[in-house]
Amino acid sequence: MFSFLRPYIFSLDPEAAHNLAIQSLKFNFIPESFFNVENEELLQINLFGKIINNPIGLAAGFDKSAEVYNSFYRLGFGFVEVGTITPKRQLGNSKPRIFRLEKDQAMINRLGFNNDGSEIVFNRISKNPPKGMLGINIGPNRETVKKTKDFIACLIKFHTQADYLTINISSPNTEGLRDFHEKISLSKLLEKLSECKKKNNIDKPLLLKISPDIKNEDVSYIVELIFKYKIDGVILSNTTEGNRKNLIDKHKDEKGGLSGMPIKNISTELIKKFYKETKGKIPIIGVGGINSGESAFEKITAGAIAVQLYTGMVYKGPGIAKDIKKDLIQILKKQKIKSISEAIGIDS
Repeated sequence: MFSFLRPYIFSLDPEAAHNLAIQSLKFNFIPESFFNVENEELLQINLFGKIINNPIGLAAGFDKSAEVYNSFYRLGFGFVEVGTITPKRQLGNSKPRIFRLEKDQAMINRLGFNNDGSEIVFNRISKNPPKGMLGINIGPNRETVKKTKDFIACLIKFHTQADYLTINISSPNTEGLRDFHEKISLSKLLEKLSECKKKNNIDKPLLLKISPDIKNEDVSYIVELIFKYKIDGVILSNTTEGNRKNLIDKHKDEKGGLSGMPIKNISTELIKKFYKETKGKIPIIGVGGINSGESAFEKITAGAIAVQLYTGMVYKGPGIAKDIKKDLIQILKKQKIKSISEAIGIDS
C-alpha cells in the first residue's frame, strides 16, 4: 500500500506530508492484529522495569505534540516517545524547515521544537491515556535564558504521565542547547534535575539524549556524571550538524540536523563507546539509520537495549515496525539466539 502511495506523498512538501500523516493516523482503522508477527515473544524486553512486546520505538520528533501516540502501538511499535515538548507553545523556525534527501535515504530538519506547549499536551494525554509505554521528551523554549528552569518545569508537569522522560540537550536547532554537553554545564543541569526529583518525589526514569557530534574524550565525563546523578539511561543519538562530505542529494547543504542512513554507523560506534564505558550498566536506546531488522540488530548487538526510528518510516512507510520485527525474529533463529535480550552488546 505505501509503495503505491509513496510517489504522491513524496510530491508533497515534506512538512505538508508529515501533517497529512498525523491527520491520517488519527483515523487509524487498521486492526492491531494486522501488525502482529509470529513468535513476537522472542522480542520481549524489560525496559525500565516494564515488559514490552518488542524493542522497536518511535523516536521523538514525529509526534511532537502527542496527538497520535496510541496509533503507533497499533502499528506494532513496542514504545513511543513524544515531543520535544516545551513549557510554552512554540511555532519553531521559519519554513521551509524539513528536507528529504532521497538519494541519501536521509532528512535534514531545522524545526526548532515546534509544539503545542506543556499545558495543551498535558490535557491531551490526560484525555487519551497511553495504551503502551510512553516516553516524553522535554526541552526549553527558545527565548528562555535559564534553560534549566524549563527542563525542571516540564519534568514536574509530565512525570505522572510518562513511563520515562528524556532530557533533550542535543537538538542542533535551539541556540545554546548543545552547550549542556560541556562538563560544568551538564553537571549543574543534572544536579538541579536530581534535586527536583527528590524534592517532588519523582520516581520516573530520566534519560539523556546525546549529540552524535561529541568528541571521544567527552564520553568519559558524560558517563561519570550519569552515574553520579543516577540518570537512568541514554538515547544515542540525535541528529548531526556535520557529516555531509559523502552526501549527494541537492539538499545536502541545508542548515539543520541530518538523520537517516548517513548517521547509522556514527550512532552505532557511539553506542559501543558508551556501552564499554558504562560496562553495560546503563540502558541505551539506539537511534540513527534504522530501516530494517539488520540495522536494528546492529544497534542491539552494539549495546542498545532498544531502538528508535523516524526517518526510516518516512522512506519505508507505517509497516516498518512489523517488517523489522519479522526480520529480527529470523535473525535470532538463524543465529540460534533464544531472545533479543541475549543479543545486547555481544559485538562490543
